[in-house]
Amino acid sequence: MERILVVGVTGAGKSTLARTLGSRLGLPYVEMDALYFTGPDWATNEYFSGDVARVVAEPRWVVDSLGHPEVRDLLWDRADTVMWLDYPRRVVMPRVLRRSLRRTVTREVLFGGNRETWAGWLSREHPAWWAWSQHRGRRREIGGRVRDPRFAPLNTFRFTHPQETADWLASL
Repeated sequence: MERILVVGVTGAGKSTLARTLGSRLGLPYVEMDALYFTGPDWATNEYFSGDVARVVAEPRWVVDSLGHPEVRDLLWDRADTVMWLDYPRRVVMPRVLRRSLRRTVTREVLFGGNRETWAGWLSREHPAWWAWSQHRGRRREIGGRVRDPRFAPLNTFRFTHPQETADWLASL
């Protein structure tokens, strides 16, 4: 496990697991959203694809994302391990709602200096709306990728409940 891709739906805990794995295994942790969102008003990184290519060219890393469409195959082609947090909506939705509520109330600074706002809750791009609407499709896409013969060499771990993930981490 030298190049780990942590995948799952919004709110599954990808960043938390990736950060923990990075710390325990001595791997550089890369937060994909921090690479993607680089400025105010959720401005995106015009050099994103090149930045991701540089990250995955390194011999060791852990990344917390299925990957934005323009870099998805690159990430999957370079990874040697996939950690799939395949949690149901009943697990991820309370997590997303608590996290977004905390971020909105505390005005927590996120990627590129952005913040979640009360008005943002009305947008289809808000994490709560995104998590709900993308859940089924994201699970289907990840399932297809882990069954795809191109990615058969990947060491894949699929966890269907947070306790499974915690037990695996405890055994690491």
